[in-house]
Amino acid sequence: MNVMYFAWVRERIGVPSEEVTTGAVTVADLVAELSAREERYASAFADVTALRVAVDQELTTFDAPLAGVHEVAFFPPMTGG
Repeated sequence: MNVMYFAWVRERIGVPSEEVTTGAVTVADLVAELSAREERYASAFADVTALRVAVDQELTTFDAPLAGVHEVAFFPPMTGG
């Protein structure tokens, strides 16, 4: 699946997106797998309460299932002005 990172998440991880092969069942499982890879991922996902996630371009929660998913995006909450 394609995993995309935006704003400071992208800055901490160092890439805007990547293809990931995973056995994760939920978004939370994917976060755990990514965090275990390297410190840069652990840093980006240290506080998931500061993140939002979209699965196949729909905002969802970290307990969302990943079966059949093509894209997951992580980003900070949006603010407007």
